[in-house]
Order: sequence, then C-alpha cells, then structure tokens
Amino acid sequence: MASKCNKSFAKSYLLLKPEEATLLDLVRILFSPNIGHRKCLESHSPETTVERSFNRRFLIVFSIAVQKFLMAISKPLAFIGSCIEMFINILCLNGGLFTTLIRALTGKLVIPDRKSSMFLSFIGNLDYRTRLGAIKRQDCRYYVYLAMMASKVSYENQAFLQDHVTNNWEMEYVGFYDCWNDYQEKSTTQVLIFLEKHEDGDTYVVSFRGTEPFDADAWSTDVDLSWYEIPGVGKMHAGFMKALGLQKNLGWPKEEESDDDHHPPFAYYVVRDILRKALSENEKTKFIVTGHSLGGALAILFPTIMFMHDERLLIERLQGIYTFGQPRVGDEAYAEFMRAKFKENSVSYCRFVYCNDIVPRLPWDDHNFMFFKHFGVCLFFNRRYQLQILEEEPNKNYFSVWYVIPMMFNAILEIIRSFRIAHIHGPGFREGWLCFIFRLIGILIPGVPAHCPQDYVNSTLLGSIEKHFKAD
Repeated sequence: MASKCNKSFAKSYLLLKPEEATLLDLVRILFSPNIGHRKCLESHSPETTVERSFNRRFLIVFSIAVQKFLMAISKPLAFIGSCIEMFINILCLNGGLFTTLIRALTGKLVIPDRKSSMFLSFIGNLDYRTRLGAIKRQDCRYYVYLAMMASKVSYENQAFLQDHVTNNWEMEYVGFYDCWNDYQEKSTTQVLIFLEKHEDGDTYVVSFRGTEPFDADAWSTDVDLSWYEIPGVGKMHAGFMKALGLQKNLGWPKEEESDDDHHPPFAYYVVRDILRKALSENEKTKFIVTGHSLGGALAILFPTIMFMHDERLLIERLQGIYTFGQPRVGDEAYAEFMRAKFKENSVSYCRFVYCNDIVPRLPWDDHNFMFFKHFGVCLFFNRRYQLQILEEEPNKNYFSVWYVIPMMFNAILEIIRSFRIAHIHGPGFREGWLCFIFRLIGILIPGVPAHCPQDYVNSTLLGSIEKHFKAD
C-alpha cells in the first residue's frame, strides 16, 4: 500500500521496487493484468492497477530485472571501473605502455593520486579536450560550447575542476557538490557550479554530472520506469526526480524539510539556494543550466521545480538550458506544461542529439509501450556533424529492426572517420586509442559509443549551429 504522504504530492504514481522482487513476482506481472498488489510495485493509479497491455507489463518486468541485475553487480562493476581508470592514468602519467613497463621493472613507476588534479575519469580519457579555445563571448556559439565543456568536465574530481575552472578557464569556481538521493539513501548526484565574470553581466553555469560508465546506481536511475503524476504538471520520471532531490514522503516542499541533518544536501535545494543568494546581490547576473546524459535530464527537471515553486527571481534570470544526449523525462502533459512556461517566460531550451545515440531515444515514446515524450528544439547531427533542426530525432525508439543494419554500417564509418578526422579538421580533433577501442563497441551495440561527449564536443565545433542561435 502507498503511504498517505505520497498521495499528498502526487496525483498518481507507479513505483518499481526491484530490491523486493522475486522471479515469481516477475512471472506473475508478465502474465497477469492485475499488477496492483505485487510487493515489488507500489501503485496508486487506476490505469496501472490493471495493466492490460502485455507490452507495458513486459517493459515493467524488464526494468525491474535490469535494476536487480545492476544492484547485484554494483560493487564489482565499480571495482572494475576503478581498476581501468587507474590503469589508464598510470599509462598516461608514466609516458605510455613501454615506458610504464620500464619504470615498473626499475621500481620507478609513478602511481597517480585519485584526488589530484592530474587524475582523469574514464570519460576524460576518451577525450582530453577541456580548453575553451578560440571561441569568445561575442560568438553566438559561446554559451553552447561552454555548456558542453562544463557537462564534459563535470565527470572529473573536485581537485581537477577547481584547478581547471580557476586556472585554465580563468573563471570563479563556486563548488562541486555531492548530493543526496533520499531513496537510495546515499549520494548519487553531482553538480558543478562556476561563475563567468564579464562587465556586461556575470553568468553562473550549473552543470549536472551524467551517467558514469561504471556507476550501477546511475544506470539504475536511467532504466527505472517509475513515475509520479504531479497535479497541474504531468507524469515525470521518478528516477530522475529522486536524483534531483525528491524527498521521501514529502515530494517537493518549497523549502527543504528533511528530518536528517547529517546527510549531504539535495541537489535541487543546494543549487537553488546558491543562485537565490547570488542573483539577489547583482541584478545583471544570469545563469545557464546544462548536463550530458542523466545530467541533461536533471538540467531540464531543475527549471521544472522552479516553475512549480514560482521562483520568480530565478525564472527571470534563466538565460538558457542546453542538454546533450538527454533522455526523455515526462509525458505529453508535462511537455505541454514546460512549453507553456518556456513561452511565457522567454526561456531558451535546446537539446543536442548526435546521430544514433541510444540515450535520447529512451525511455520509450509509444502508446503501446510507454508515454514518455521529448519537447523543445532538437538539434540533430549526423555522422558528418551536419545539423538538422527537428522536433524529434530519427528512429525515436532505437529498437527498430529497420535501423539495425544502417546503424551498424554507420558505426563502421565512424571508426574509419577516427583515422581521418585529424587530417580533415586539424590535430585538435585527433582521437586516442581508448576512443578507438570504445568505438568498436558500436559495431555490436550501435548507439553506445555515440553517447560519449566526444561527438557532442565535435558537433558544437563543426556543426553549423550558429544559424540556429543567430535566429534565436
């Protein structure tokens, strides 16, 4: 049974609880339309108490099973990822494989410190580019590129971020916050905030970290098909809401009301409070919100809660929202709510989608499966980084037999492009051995390598995005 508190902030909901699911539960859900009384589900909705669609029940079972699998491999996956990151950083710090072997044999091997500014994440090692380069503030692509680079570097550790923002970007580092998930009862959400100062007006950049390759908790959030229906707003992805700071039994109170003062802050409230204070002190200061992957979902949910709470100061100073490889967040009612708010408050929102990236095509948008919808301007880039401005990316649900062969063929062409791109566009676009190896995965699972920040950085640099932003 659902708690009374849950009903106070949600009109209806469907919550999946994989930790309580057994194989028998999954079989019963799959073959019985009555799913309202299963211990691995918590439902308060007439339309989900009896779910007559086999396709939807299959997706529910699939989501629970994948989450249960991720829970089982969480620790070994994190350990494997940690070892891979350490190995790559050892190679880089010691000058390559041959030199590393020599140093190991002579006892001169240098072991990197994970908390140092020299240590790079797996994402960082896929693409070493972190400098802003020649793009200046007067360029209409400036904030898009700044948002993309902020989304990319947010995967790094705090020491790297502080050193990089301060010394390389010459901006003011505000903080990197490790935020609490009330439902997983641990910190799962990270957000970077820094300030770009300018005589015409300062700009805060809020960048939510995306899904790390070896973080089972973040992947569980991505595949969780739980949802809440918020009155007047619509149905929203519960996993993303929990990551942003949904409070257990309270929902989204105007002010944080947690009974436990000993855990880290919730992402939404810590970012909002920092912006409240900063914007109130300078009437010319604005801010942008950005994120890649899961970070993109949090970047669009953040203004959603601002609109729900009618945070007038923040709404008026929101300069833009830029997401990269963002998954779907809510249903059509939610999409209409956000469209109306963006139009009413003249808020600019663009989501970037590169080619066959799998994540923007999840969760499903199909009346036979699920209800999740994209909204806003889609800047879609093909393999050649050519721009199309669309309402929805091609092959919107990814799992289509008609696209399998073309996607695999495209993955092969992307591998060939890896060898040629530096010759065509200059040494700044050269791809390393790790990126090349990761692109090989695309032959078997098209769309996974396409999700990496590498191609989104290239899209902002090589795509003709200035045509859109000049018009905007």
